[in-house]
Amino acid sequence: MVLILLGKRRKYIAQNWIRIVLWVAYLSADWIATVSLGVLSQAEGDSKDQSFDPNYIMMSCWAPFLLLHLGGPDTITAYSLEDNELWPRRLLELVVQSVVAFYVFLRSWTGTPINALAIPMFIAGIIKFGERIWVLRSASSDVFRDSMLPRPDPGPNYAKFMDGYSSKKAEGFKISVGTFEAPTVVRRNNFLDALHEASYFFKTFKRLFADLILSFQDRENSQSFFQHAEMTCEKAFEVIEIELGFMYDLLYTKANLIHSRLGSVCRYVSLSNTLAAFVVFLMIDQSPYSTIDKGITLLLLIGAIVLEIYAVIVLLSSDWTTLWLSKHENPFVDLVSKFNLRLQSCFGLCFLLPLNKRWSNSVAQYNLMSHCIKRKSTKGSGIKDFINKMLEQHWYKNLEPVPMDLKEKIFEQLKKASSMSDIRVSKQLFACSDDDDHEKKKCFVNLAQSMEVVDFDQSILLWHIATDLCYYIDQDNDSETVKKLICMSKLLSNYLVHLLVKCPYMLPSGIGQIRFQDTCAEAMEVIEEREYISDEHKACEVLFKENTEIPPSQIKGDRSKSVLFDACILAQSLQFLERQNNWDTKQKWETISNVWVELLSCAASQCRWNYHARQLRQGGELLTHVWLLMAHLGITEHFQISQGHLRAKLLLS
Repeated sequence: MVLILLGKRRKYIAQNWIRIVLWVAYLSADWIATVSLGVLSQAEGDSKDQSFDPNYIMMSCWAPFLLLHLGGPDTITAYSLEDNELWPRRLLELVVQSVVAFYVFLRSWTGTPINALAIPMFIAGIIKFGERIWVLRSASSDVFRDSMLPRPDPGPNYAKFMDGYSSKKAEGFKISVGTFEAPTVVRRNNFLDALHEASYFFKTFKRLFADLILSFQDRENSQSFFQHAEMTCEKAFEVIEIELGFMYDLLYTKANLIHSRLGSVCRYVSLSNTLAAFVVFLMIDQSPYSTIDKGITLLLLIGAIVLEIYAVIVLLSSDWTTLWLSKHENPFVDLVSKFNLRLQSCFGLCFLLPLNKRWSNSVAQYNLMSHCIKRKSTKGSGIKDFINKMLEQHWYKNLEPVPMDLKEKIFEQLKKASSMSDIRVSKQLFACSDDDDHEKKKCFVNLAQSMEVVDFDQSILLWHIATDLCYYIDQDNDSETVKKLICMSKLLSNYLVHLLVKCPYMLPSGIGQIRFQDTCAEAMEVIEEREYISDEHKACEVLFKENTEIPPSQIKGDRSKSVLFDACILAQSLQFLERQNNWDTKQKWETISNVWVELLSCAASQCRWNYHARQLRQGGELLTHVWLLMAHLGITEHFQISQGHLRAKLLLS
């Protein structure tokens, strides 16, 4: 029941508790069913005259129910991507468990009506278990990649072309070879609802999750849609959300099967056999059997039917069903659609159906200064520190919603980048031009180096601390525009540091965690030496006023990887430009927010597909949405670099 109710909810719940609950339920579900089958077979092996005991005969009918249970719910077939790779083990389990269940059934066969109860349940159980294995195999990396490969294309017939060339040359023609571009079909932008558009693009862009490349035509179709004048930020991100929702269903649920004709047949046969077993049980004479055994059998039957019906209701409330209904316009489909809406509203009020959400729409936050202040206030024994560290790592998670203003900024900045040959903007942001002011040039150099020269993880920490220092200087600014820019910058700053600390595998390789702990250690030294520092505001105020006339590297060398005082220099440079370069606060925070969007897009583009796929089961990541949006805008290396559709032709004279 836990897997059924929470399986689909993990798509939009990012808290750690749901991962732990589902992990325990996922592992224990198969274990309980396997142990129960073992107990039944052991009891059969130990018995001599028990095979004809009516109560034992009824108990033996529970074996196919356990097989049905091993098939798992539709809402979660794999807890993680690695489970898909273990489909051969599941296939072996199906064979072994089916043999055990069949053994228990045959040993108790007496030809009584109660034996007939097990036959339809065997059929339903094998179908359900078979569905699970088929889905796991389909979602495994090798099979999924093979299914995405295009049909073999030998290209133009070279031998035939050369035969024609030779024959014409022998006839005395002067021949030259020219090229022409074969016509390509570019999709017209009909601007249907987001569900139809997402369905169209999903068929192509799901290849990114198999680490395959896309064609120039795919790029043109996508760019023409996402860069269209009528395209809004809301619709662009909605299309991305639906695509990633489809991808989650494909990798972690039975959606790929149950929305096919074969899946519909399997579902019909499974439900029909379960109902048939229920009818058989009600019709037979139950007087020879104990009340407890009858109650358990009835409970198993009703539970199986209820779960099948619930699975159908969840199926009807999915995007896949909504898409299918919208493509088939007839009175019956309209009736089903209205019934579907009524059903969703009814069950939604009882919290039995998952919410109509496709991801958490939130980002985790981690702040270096807050972390250091918290460590100072909660410092205790080694055991207490260890417990606090484990809770922080695996349980606590500070989440903030992603505002539409931030999505708008990301979308607009990526649209501009997609029309440029060089998507990095730091050189443009910090170009020194022809200014003769030495101090001003020095500040521009500091800003440019913080983006261009240093490692990626170093850039994150530099700008994270600098953003904090500037935030506590400008937090009382009354301008709504500045407040929005500050909010966006802080949100992305804390988000990328969270990825650096908690999910380093999603960022470009480096020594980010070493650099983070060294920076924390240096910050703790500053905070502990000054007892009057009790909050982040005071800590940032002290750091900003530090004398940084001599570069930290000249004093500390390369022993420590801390960037604390380099970040102070960066923050001071930003403030100097605001004072001396006629920048207002808005321009400064526009620069900071632009840098954070660039760092976010850089991280998204360099994160491997399997890590993006992994995060889909943990509430989703903004990084993944930006990655797919960048691919749609053509800002990716997963497009063909060739002469496209050029073809050769003979020119005769």
